[in-house]
Amino acid sequence: MLGLKLPTDPRWVGIVDKDISEILTDHAYCEQKAATNAINLIIKFPEYPDLVDAMLELAREELEHFRMVHKKIVERGLVLGFERRDEYVNEIYDFIRKGHARNIVMVDRLLFAALIEARSCERFRILSENISDPDLRTFYHELMISEAQHYTLFIGFARRYAGSEDVDKRWNEFLEFESGVIQKYGSYQTIHG
Repeated sequence: MLGLKLPTDPRWVGIVDKDISEILTDHAYCEQKAATNAINLIIKFPEYPDLVDAMLELAREELEHFRMVHKKIVERGLVLGFERRDEYVNEIYDFIRKGHARNIVMVDRLLFAALIEARSCERFRILSENISDPDLRTFYHELMISEAQHYTLFIGFARRYAGSEDVDKRWNEFLEFESGVIQKYGSYQTIHG
């Protein structure tokens, strides 16, 4: 369903298992950045009331996920660490076309968000199936479902406002690009690393 060209090596969970505090802190900030991205879409494309409404709801949900992850951190007697740069996301962001017609830039921004949600969904599935902590298995299973819904939300809006832009072709270009990027990652205790 997600269309990712290169699956995550399940051995990545072994790296994550070595320091749960690292993945939880990284995950918390991923949720915060997802909320920020939704707000940025509102700021960039305020003329689409349905998009604005959906992004308001999404931002609220992503902040709730941040709260849920923070609660898991506190339950374990840990503290939220400092924000990290997400090099994977930055590389994908650079693939967005700039200086094009407004609807093309919007389509790329939406496909960028869909791709991040798709990879996060795939990583959450792997965590839900393989992480050693039973509580986190359940937690990541529930979040995996949410990420899949976010992925389809963004794809749906890209199709709705594409105009003459071929969204499926552009989505495949994003997927191909991402398969080259993700090869560099998978050895860090981060959601996309």
